[in-house]
Amino acid sequence: MAHLQKAIDEAVATFRGLTVLEKPLNRAAKMVLACLTSGHKLLICGNGGSASDATHLATEFLCRYVADRRPYAAISLTANGEFMTAVCNDYGADEIFARQVWGLGEKGDLLIAFTTSGKSKNVLRALEEAKRKGIESICFLGRDGGYTKDAATLDFTVSGDNTARIQEGHKLLFHVLCEMVEEKLPKV
Repeated sequence: MAHLQKAIDEAVATFRGLTVLEKPLNRAAKMVLACLTSGHKLLICGNGGSASDATHLATEFLCRYVADRRPYAAISLTANGEFMTAVCNDYGADEIFARQVWGLGEKGDLLIAFTTSGKSKNVLRALEEAKRKGIESICFLGRDGGYTKDAATLDFTVSGDNTARIQEGHKLLFHVLCEMVEEKLPKV
């Protein structure tokens, strides 16, 4: 089978498997909407390709998704290289997101985290810090959720063994989340 056709078939199968996440997606949209309309902020993190997804999602809220509207507070915790390298040097890589949640997060904010393996210690530490501070969280997981499963207030697990297909599933989910939230966000 050709590579492209195989990838398309796998992606379609992954996307079809996401239909079971409709109810949690509705809950996530309510959580994001409540956070943003009450004047709080989204804190978003992930590693590698998931770091790009974190920045992408933050941009959708801070700039806009589709409609022209006011910006909403969304911070990618992956976007400050100077801070992250200082924390790696002084505290270790496991603390790069947790220290930001500790320093920037406040009750009413919402942490959104991505880990395709479910085994990112720095993502787990961020979720633990959010819980310690009374901050709700959403985690986009892959495979079986790893040891990060159930660490967040709400999980989205995209099962499978292919990291690319898991990330594509995450992207579809967060784009639908953006659509659901943006249609209810005040424009000004």
